[in-house]
Amino acid sequence: MFTQLQKAELKNLLHCRQGETKIGEKVSLLPANTTDSESLCSALKQAALRGAKFAIVGISEDVGPRANLGRGGANDAFNSAISQFINLQSNRFLSGEQIIILGQIALEQCLKTVNEASSLTALRQATAQLDEQVVEVISHIFAAGLEPIVIGGGHNNAYGLLTAAKQVFNQPLAGINLDPHSDFRPREGRHSGNGFSYAAANGALSHYHILGLHELKNSEATLEQLSLFGASWHSLQQIWIRRELSLTQALEQICPMLNNTGLPVALELDVDAISKMPSSASTFAGIPLLDACHYIYTVAKQCQCAYLHIAEAAPQCHEAGVEAGQRDVGQAVSELIYSYLQGRLPSLS
Repeated sequence: MFTQLQKAELKNLLHCRQGETKIGEKVSLLPANTTDSESLCSALKQAALRGAKFAIVGISEDVGPRANLGRGGANDAFNSAISQFINLQSNRFLSGEQIIILGQIALEQCLKTVNEASSLTALRQATAQLDEQVVEVISHIFAAGLEPIVIGGGHNNAYGLLTAAKQVFNQPLAGINLDPHSDFRPREGRHSGNGFSYAAANGALSHYHILGLHELKNSEATLEQLSLFGASWHSLQQIWIRRELSLTQALEQICPMLNNTGLPVALELDVDAISKMPSSASTFAGIPLLDACHYIYTVAKQCQCAYLHIAEAAPQCHEAGVEAGQRDVGQAVSELIYSYLQGRLPSLS
């Protein structure tokens, strides 16, 4: 189902210094014999009993964005993020003992016939096959009582996350998404632009709010679908350009609205929203990384979040090359992860 992170790989990525302890020295990993659903389920439950509260997992794929006519490259975000995150300091602010790192959901079976020249039909079929793998792995994480922190892949994977949560919790979720695109496009075949519309259709998404929606990057048909569903939004232009309200004021409206649903909250972020972040649809007219961190921290602190999903980061799309992309994606995603942990840990301790 996935390629687990091995101890030797983790050790290889660590840069230790005398007198310091890194987060990577404190996190848990899956046992080496975790080879099927039964052993994964058991290992996750044991990790929870030992005090783990969060499970970090990657999704190594870019078929979803490519099936949406976007650029590839979202398959390498997890490696970039983990290599940076595990080398942060373990100290009084975060020890790392609350975290188990699983590895990446593997896609060999559904990608072996999909290449750069594949048709949209083939890419969308592969995306639908990926959904099944995401649902299976994430369901085990929820069932063990852990909160998934999901890195990488396209925003198509929101569908699998929401569906897994619905199956385990036996109720839909309320979703909040920082994204210039609503990803609520017509259900024309699975891709990164319609994960939320598919989740709404199968009953996994009950309420949906988009923060930072770009007023000219969503079709009228999509906006109409959002309105018919009862979705709401604060646009990028409202907050960061016309300054009709501040980010703080928007979040003061959003968090009580999510809490009033009485449902678990799906906390979503598309790095397309962040200025100059390498992604399948990167933008110069985006928001600062620190605002994205504040969004995650605030929602995580004030709402009963089920998971965090950081989608669409594509290191190879960096204008300065892959190495610069790996560095920038790694540092940015690490800050976003820590923002979530800061918000959630007080309510879980």
